[in-house]
Amino acid sequence: MSAKLSPEIITAAIAGFETQKQHIDSQIAELRSILNGGQPDAAPAAHDGQRWKVSAAARKRMAAGQRRRWAAVKGTSEVAKTVPSKRKRRLSAAGRAAIVAALKKRWAAKRAAESKPQPVKGKKVAPAKTTARKAA
Repeated sequence: MSAKLSPEIITAAIAGFETQKQHIDSQIAELRSILNGGQPDAAPAAHDGQRWKVSAAARKRMAAGQRRRWAAVKGTSEVAKTVPSKRKRRLSAAGRAAIVAALKKRWAAKRAAESKPQPVKGKKVAPAKTTARKAA
């Protein structure tokens, strides 16, 4: 280049090269989209926002490390290990049958008490009307 180039000519040349560069970049993007099956600009080095996959063993190590850090912050000496809980008590078939029978007997007594009219002094009471329950 010659020394007679003014700053104005240089800035104009830079602007022209920038527009050419943008035009070439757009053409490259079009060609990449054709090559990638219509997906625009699928650059392999770019991070697509997908999360890393972490194995179960690594998650356990991370959780143990976090527990150790919290223990240090809280001032406890060691991480308390979880004590296995007692076995869940099971209901035997005979016990369940006894509960069901008692409930049926209780409900039958309640229904019988509701259907029987309560005598009121001095008045005759008509039997209670039965209405069908509405389905929810």
